[in-house]
Amino acid sequence: MTIKIYGMPYSTCTARVLATLAEKEVEDYELVPVDLSVGAHKKPEFLKMQPFGMIPVLQDSDLTIYESRAMARYISDKFESQGTPLFGKTAKDKALVNQWLEVESQNYNPCVSSIVYQLVFAPMHGRQGDETVVKQQLEKLEKVLDIYEAHLSKNKYLAGEFFSLADLSHIPYTFYLVNMAKKGDGITSRKHVSAWWEDISSRASWKTVTAKMN
Repeated sequence: MTIKIYGMPYSTCTARVLATLAEKEVEDYELVPVDLSVGAHKKPEFLKMQPFGMIPVLQDSDLTIYESRAMARYISDKFESQGTPLFGKTAKDKALVNQWLEVESQNYNPCVSSIVYQLVFAPMHGRQGDETVVKQQLEKLEKVLDIYEAHLSKNKYLAGEFFSLADLSHIPYTFYLVNMAKKGDGITSRKHVSAWWEDISSRASWKTVTAKMN
């Protein structure tokens, strides 16, 4: 049975899942559009799959999963033998990947997603972004990026010398931060963070996703 992804490519969380599928060279899947503009994600039939009314959702035979990082982990495990080894090759590799996935979700994403919401998504829905919130979150992000810079001065990627799911998970929101919110100075002003970003955002998998966004 073909895997189904319910979501929209411009959604950062959907993009995370689509990039994972691309890295794992999974072509046999169906992207089922969920029209957020008409509230399709809040309809009873969708809430049966995702009770919190958020995209994306993955269906694989009798399995239904929501939360994009869980979905990305599932895809990486299910298709372990093909494509990019997104968890590395050893138990140590996987531990470090999972550590940095947690860093992304707990320390990096809260700042970046808040900035992107205020400057990109709020205006898209006719609301004015809060510049005070943006300023506060940029200050927090600077401190987080200082830690990334120190780490990446000793490692090519977050979990070591290999591209992993941890790196991939940073791409969607950082793409919006740099290209739409125009708040990428914290990235580009740091030598090692900048080199890392140029590397991971240039991957063929992400180009595939941005093509779907367009």
